[in-house]
Amino acid sequence: MRKAALLYNARSGGRRSQREADLQAVLNILRGASVEANLVLTQSSTDATEQARKAIVEGCDTVFACGGDGTVHDVLQAVAGTRVALGVIPMGTANALAHDLGLPLDPADAARAALQAEQRRIALGRVQVCDFEGNPLTRYFTVAVGIGVDAHLFYKLNTGVKQRLGMAAYYVQAWYLWFTHRMDRFAVEIGDGGGGSRARRCEGATELLAVRIRNFGGVVRELAPGASLDRNDMRVVLCRTASRFSYLLYVTRGLLGGEWNVPGVELVHSERVQCDYLPGADHVGSGNPTRVYVEVDGELVGQLPADITMVPDALTILTPKRDWDQETPN
Repeated sequence: MRKAALLYNARSGGRRSQREADLQAVLNILRGASVEANLVLTQSSTDATEQARKAIVEGCDTVFACGGDGTVHDVLQAVAGTRVALGVIPMGTANALAHDLGLPLDPADAARAALQAEQRRIALGRVQVCDFEGNPLTRYFTVAVGIGVDAHLFYKLNTGVKQRLGMAAYYVQAWYLWFTHRMDRFAVEIGDGGGGSRARRCEGATELLAVRIRNFGGVVRELAPGASLDRNDMRVVLCRTASRFSYLLYVTRGLLGGEWNVPGVELVHSERVQCDYLPGADHVGSGNPTRVYVEVDGELVGQLPADITMVPDALTILTPKRDWDQETPN
């Protein structure tokens, strides 16, 4: 690491009263190791991506996302497909990627770990959706894509409440939706997963998660057993049921680390998933205000249709040193 940009969103996550001191500590640690490092304030999601691209053009070999998964997601759009390394300094409401990578959650400790980190080359997920004006939109992701109930949660979650209550806002809204949300069904086609099995189609899904990480941290750590950044595919959680009990049972399974089967919920590995409105169903494009939403890495990005694929060898990411030989290969 010779030259690094540290991008931060002043409105991101918790510890905002401590943010300035944390950022200065990170900057001092990197500069103390002879890294040419500079702080870059971002004003929006689009600005963060543009600032990351500018840093790459200016010769940075590392771009740090200082924030939560949303900030990481914004920076990712610029570094994906390049040889520039992505570093993460956890400072957000949710730090799922940081948990999965095993990063220290204290910003100064995360900076010290980055100086000793390995550069790991991994595959990225890529999703193509329609934005809320009906235009095509492409996003890379490291954590997960959620379609259905999960994305509706982010649609309903007020940004101001999220900033005040942090993860508590997610849990409160999730419980409310569990009791009240009407589960709209949509069509899903899951690819062969690269193993020679035939593609399958489901005409009545209520939720789909395409997951890339093992450990989300927080209350439900392992949401999709078998997911891993070291694989070149996604762990797909397909919910065919509208049973609120089944949803609760699945969350409880993740909470307790259980391995029991949940009726109406299926887990598969795949390299491609396509989701769309059911044939003949009313939706936004047909003049009906009903939408099935799509969230990417915890950010609401659009609506169906969605095409989720994998891009091998797409990202260099800084990870703490560990025994990679013990990891499960694809």
